Amino acid sequence: MLKPKVCHLTSVHPADDVRIFHKECVSLVSAGYDVTLIAPNVKNETNSGVKIIGIENKHTSRFYRMLKFTKKIYKKALEINADVYHFHDPELMPIGLKLKRKGKKVIYDVHEDLPKSIYGRYWIPKPLRFVFSLLIIFFESYVAKNLDGIITVTQTINNRFKKLNKNSTIINNYPILNDAVIKNKPVPKKKSQICYIGGISSIRGSTILIDALERINDNIILQIAGIFDPEDYRSELIVKKGWEKVVENGWVNRDITMKIMQESIAGIITYLPLPNHVNAQPNKLFEYMSAGIPVIASNFPKWKEIIESNACGICVNPLSSEEIAEAVVYLMKNPEKALKMGNNGRNAVLNLYNWEKEKINLFYFYENI
Repeated sequence: MLKPKVCHLTSVHPADDVRIFHKECVSLVSAGYDVTLIAPNVKNETNSGVKIIGIENKHTSRFYRMLKFTKKIYKKALEINADVYHFHDPELMPIGLKLKRKGKKVIYDVHEDLPKSIYGRYWIPKPLRFVFSLLIIFFESYVAKNLDGIITVTQTINNRFKKLNKNSTIINNYPILNDAVIKNKPVPKKKSQICYIGGISSIRGSTILIDALERINDNIILQIAGIFDPEDYRSELIVKKGWEKVVENGWVNRDITMKIMQESIAGIITYLPLPNHVNAQPNKLFEYMSAGIPVIASNFPKWKEIIESNACGICVNPLSSEEIAEAVVYLMKNPEKALKMGNNGRNAVLNLYNWEKEKINLFYFYENI
């Protein structure tokens, strides 16, 4: 029996997004599904069996994207005439409802705890964030009740949606066990560097991390690979003394990312204790582990449980540049312990925290849909 025709939709993420394309879309193709991905500003092509369709968006305005660009996504989605639509951005919730009314199966992939994430949105005035959060809870709950299924990334988020839609499941954002991960074993001899991979913003602890560099007297550099959010945030960081120890890479591909991580003493992920961060399970945590390097991470209970149970890093107060600096210096001065931590983390990914195990849940979910 032919499997359904599936269409993934995103108005925000790039076409080669790791979770959307490399994990979910490519995995569904391998399971026999006919998969199309609609994404912004990318050429039309077929990659790894996934038919990618780009929709041009020349505007940088967030509100234009939400109000106008999403309509283009919807129009193209109708042309595809898929059996199942799987959308990844909250701003596509109205489109999800429209597609449902057309008799389609619709899945909402919830990448974050949206109501809580509002409190960290710099572009929303602080006095309005509470109101926005309440409105989102109301609308997101209404949408969830009317769709065919909900995919979440953590237990905490799933607990909320399970009350709204019984067909809610967790698909963890664990690393893919590709050749790069399996063959690239931990490098014993490291460069005098640490790394941070991902979006660079104040709420992700970037300011405090640069302050921590100033406290480290040893010869150490910080390799950063990611985009500043907002763009002018960079001007706030480059005036700091610690910036002298920073090497900027901008956005880089997965091969370069792996090389940066493997050559580093440790990977940093010290997000600030905002509601959306405390219960999150960031992919970058497991990416560092898969690269075989220790993790210096925020001491949130969930993160601490993963790191301490696998002895693969050090948890610190993300608001303390002193604690972050001390963790970096400790790993620099104890290379054998750091290597052991890196090996522990990598083994945990190979045996437990990996996409090869997780995609089975995705297949089962789709079969139920």
